Amino acid sequence: MMFSLHVEGTRLLCRAAARAGVKSIVMASTSGTIAVTDTGDVLPDEEWPTPLEIISRWPYYASKLYQERAALENFAGKGRRLVIVNPSLLLGPGDERLSSTKVVLDFLARKIISVPKGGLSFVDARDVAQALFKAMARGEHGERYLLGAANWTFDEFFGRLERLTKVSAPRLALPSRLAVNGAKGLNALFRHWKLAPPVEPVEVEMADYFWYLDSSKAVRELGFVARDPSETLLDTVNYVRDNFLGNAAFSRAG
Repeated sequence: MMFSLHVEGTRLLCRAAARAGVKSIVMASTSGTIAVTDTGDVLPDEEWPTPLEIISRWPYYASKLYQERAALENFAGKGRRLVIVNPSLLLGPGDERLSSTKVVLDFLARKIISVPKGGLSFVDARDVAQALFKAMARGEHGERYLLGAANWTFDEFFGRLERLTKVSAPRLALPSRLAVNGAKGLNALFRHWKLAPPVEPVEVEMADYFWYLDSSKAVRELGFVARDPSETLLDTVNYVRDNFLGNAAFSRAG
């Protein structure tokens, strides 16, 4: 299903656009097709080798990589331009389906009991929206542009959330294998009782990696500007609390 949507759907769309005379497409992908490593001592940019040995474990990121390739192959030709934008985790207000802000909800609901060893990058969805317009005006054909505002360990990320919300951050750090196996056990138990599990094993596995990135190219070529990540976190917390936890569940972040 994911492959059909991301790859086959993109192939059909790009071919139809080319036949209709469309000259420019800006495609929103994900930084996870480039910027994910085993360690946090590097900041991958657009020239970083594709980490196939890592992302091939997760259908979403693998399908997004092949989506990019399908788009480039099917929107080629003189006068056509395809620009790829690769944002990291999207935070900020307005995520009605919790597609990327679920980690904040889980933190507020105290569902996160241990600190993963890895790290994440995130960016404000409002800044990415502006970058998409800039990519249409300034982006070069066949180029990727990584977008991120902060590269933090999960320990730092949870610490920032704790200071904003007064909700205690997890302190326990479990070995990777134990954390993943524990998540699988909980998942099986909750599924057996037809309940939604508190965490998916794949989420625990991915959190062991570092999703850091370097946005210098987007800053230089697109004029990308990322707001203070503290503002993004504050707005995300307030949106999630007001819309998913109830106005009285937590005191308003200050």
